[in-house]
Amino acid sequence: MSGQKRLAAAGGRHIETITSYQEFAALAPVWNALWQRADGLVFQSHAWIDAWWCTATRRDDRDLVIGLVWNGAELEAVLPFATIRRRGVTVLEWAAKEHSDYGDALLAPDRNRDAVAALWWEIAATGRFDMLYLNRLLPDAAMRSIIASDITAGTLRPNHRSEISYRVAGPWQRGTEWFEAQSKKTRQNYRRGRKFMEEGGELCFRLMAPDEPLEPVLARVAALKRKWLERHGRASDLFDEGAPALAALVGVMARLGILHVFVLELAGTVVAVSINVVQRRRMMAFITTYDPEFERASPGMVLMMDYIQWSIDQGLEMVDFMCGGEDFKRRFATQSETLDSVTGARTLVGRLAMMADGAGHALRNWRSRPPASAEPADSAEPSPSHR
Repeated sequence: MSGQKRLAAAGGRHIETITSYQEFAALAPVWNALWQRADGLVFQSHAWIDAWWCTATRRDDRDLVIGLVWNGAELEAVLPFATIRRRGVTVLEWAAKEHSDYGDALLAPDRNRDAVAALWWEIAATGRFDMLYLNRLLPDAAMRSIIASDITAGTLRPNHRSEISYRVAGPWQRGTEWFEAQSKKTRQNYRRGRKFMEEGGELCFRLMAPDEPLEPVLARVAALKRKWLERHGRASDLFDEGAPALAALVGVMARLGILHVFVLELAGTVVAVSINVVQRRRMMAFITTYDPEFERASPGMVLMMDYIQWSIDQGLEMVDFMCGGEDFKRRFATQSETLDSVTGARTLVGRLAMMADGAGHALRNWRSRPPASAEPADSAEPSPSHR
């Protein structure tokens, strides 16, 4: 279906909603220009959403719903949505939601909020979905200002799901200053881990060069992740053998010039990897994994401490562990942000789905309540866990 342009009540700008991949693909030049003006994160880039769409599973159950605000031939705002059908319910969500840590609109710095609000209402009125679920909203997400009035009007409401993003930031001028500020136990564990691994050969921490081939290390990442996921009874199609999504997404990071792949090699064999990006003077950790055969030496922890020090030495302002409240991130964090979510229904099917979700959440909370006489459990020793 072609996009339909409609005048918005905002200074001659017009809005458009597109749903075909061909129309989306044709937007690359103007979308890229907006992404650079807006200092957008990789998750809102055209290339990221394109890589996701071209490698997505369940394609027959998905549709693009991309909202655009134009000022003449210049693109001013993008609402990057997609729908997916689950158990008879069509849900509107972020495009590339499965692989994006932070969801948001893409807005020009001098954006016209009235036009973007009109676009939001246009999408809400399209009839292409039963309910919506927009998650992983940072406190400063541009989308928050767009949907604030909608929440007030009662169409949207906060969802019970939230996630944590842990960060490392401080006054350190050198990585060694950060290291020495850690607890004695943490420093000892780091040194003990390195010493244990060095008994097996030369241990090397390094940043991969931009011209190094990515295929071998990505194959190693996928193999290690499958091993870790199997051991913990989990699954992720991102790391399935032969799955194209991981290479496509990391390739986007490389082409945008923001990719930083750190490896820890023992006698030439990769024992830990962290696939990161640098944007807005932040080191952002996208995927981290390690060889569970060396778990005793905590290679993931050693690698993390190495790239934190590297980041500080490079003058970066923050290490952002992105989405996920795992203990190994919390151990090093000096800051945290709550990533909120909102939900809403457009049809009776959507309202019933929201009611069922709310009832399920209440039941899980009730079942998880400890007995009144129960003593609080000791917290487990943090250990590396991964995306």
